[in-house]
Amino acid sequence: MLLLGIDIGTTAAKAALFSPDGRLQAVGQAEYAVNHVRPGWVEQNPEDWWQAVCVAIQQALANVPNGAEQVAGVAVSAQAPTLIALDRSGQPVRPALIWMDRRAEAEVAQINEKLGAETVYRVTGNRTDAFYVAPKLLWFKNNEPSLLKKTHKLVQINGYINYRLTSTYSLDNVHAGLLQLRDYKTGEWSAELCDLCGVKNSHFPEILPGHHIQGEVTPKAAEATGLRPGTPVMVGTVDGAAAAVEAGAVDLGAAAEMTGTSTVLLMPNDGSVTESAFIAMPHAIPDLHLLLGAMVASGASLRWYRDQFGLTEVQAASTLKIDPFDLLTQQAAQVKPGSEGLIFLPYMMGERAPLWHTNARGVFFGVSLATQKAAFIRAILEGTAFALRHNVEVARNAGVKITEIRSVGGGTRSALWNQIKADVLGVPVLLPKASVGAPFGDAVLVGMGLGLYPDVSQSLREMVKLQTRYEPDADNHARYSQIYPIFRSIYEQLREVFDRAAEIN
Repeated sequence: MLLLGIDIGTTAAKAALFSPDGRLQAVGQAEYAVNHVRPGWVEQNPEDWWQAVCVAIQQALANVPNGAEQVAGVAVSAQAPTLIALDRSGQPVRPALIWMDRRAEAEVAQINEKLGAETVYRVTGNRTDAFYVAPKLLWFKNNEPSLLKKTHKLVQINGYINYRLTSTYSLDNVHAGLLQLRDYKTGEWSAELCDLCGVKNSHFPEILPGHHIQGEVTPKAAEATGLRPGTPVMVGTVDGAAAAVEAGAVDLGAAAEMTGTSTVLLMPNDGSVTESAFIAMPHAIPDLHLLLGAMVASGASLRWYRDQFGLTEVQAASTLKIDPFDLLTQQAAQVKPGSEGLIFLPYMMGERAPLWHTNARGVFFGVSLATQKAAFIRAILEGTAFALRHNVEVARNAGVKITEIRSVGGGTRSALWNQIKADVLGVPVLLPKASVGAPFGDAVLVGMGLGLYPDVSQSLREMVKLQTRYEPDADNHARYSQIYPIFRSIYEQLREVFDRAAEIN
């Protein structure tokens, strides 16, 4: 028996096959474009996700003899939240507005003016922000009313892929929490928010737990993916919730950190702790909740550097047949902690938690004629770790217990980055064995839906093997603790300047 987990990230889809005891059997992956239509406007084509999913599944199945026959079920997680509007034939009426899209800033002000920022936070558990679906819907209503009128269903990315797999609609309870259209405590739709945003309850599919069996793979989808017709498909979840499952973050104090294009700090709780700096949503595991410190551009900052200034490394990596990021981090490792006085603010696309400042931008502070190229690379690694520390600091002040960080995602491939995070935070950073990210959590949802894990929390404690542990170095932590207040001060000094610059630009 194999469990298939699929994650739709910001830049790639990954499909992974697992045995029921959590052992990885095969992986497939395919990339797609992120379309920066104009500053702050970020869209993707849903068809690109589907084509990538088909390729990723086919790759994974090709690595296992008779793989399709062994797949007992499928679950999909995804970047979130996203505005995807489908007509009555299931076709998108426009490209999707992904989580990065910030075009709805004016609508945030409109919602706050009409309903009050405090009211929205009290009802939905989250501050009004263009990150969520509600402001995006209001933008849709204000700017493209004819397309909104054509909209039959509003789904999330996993719901769209599930529709392509099963021809049925779905909405999981975790994604539903990120719409900012429902009462966080009761789960009831907010009539005031829905009316303001121009939607009705009927626009949304029935809300179900992520491990619920939604339907079966249709013959058409089977032909496209290589899966067996009739394979059960679970409702699925948000990538962050799936990553928390992979990290085994089901106990208070054991936070998870997922670093890819962005970084998300995932903090399990019982639902009693709130903090407006964070995103609140249900955990993929029943009866648990998560607070998310979601940052925008951690891995994306390093990728930006590679694409703009790393041509030499890219060419050398191609010759050596290794990842260019490995060559970049090898250079960074030659620079001492503190990056020769260079400090990086990783706000390359604005920032979410804990700043929630769309106009914030990336900054290299402390450049001199003596600054080496390698110092810029290390400064990026340190700056993203400082931003993570800022989130941990706010969380602790709100009463969240954090004694260790379990790190998953593509960022874990860098031992240097992992050690920098431990040194900056002053807590151990632990890596699960054979981390592949959210697809592991998706596979667990499949197992839950099939009844394989009667006590899923206990099963996760047995399945999640913590292989590598990075202990903070006391001297490095002391050094970083001197730099951290300067990192914070740079932003505070520039906060109004960022806004003035945005008005000009």
